[in-house]
Amino acid sequence: MSVRRRRREAPMPQSAAGLLRFFEEEIKGIKIRAELVLILAALMVAIVIIANIFF
Repeated sequence: MSVRRRRREAPMPQSAAGLLRFFEEEIKGIKIRAELVLILAALMVAIVIIANIFF
């Protein structure tokens, strides 16, 4: 890690002791990109609006 990068990234106080490093661990399970979730949510909204108009 370069000296410049270390100066910009200040460690969180709790992570210095290794207490809150859970966000760096790999989680097993289904991984879905955020873009896909937003697209699916927008499609669901559009389907509900169209269903309310025609039915």
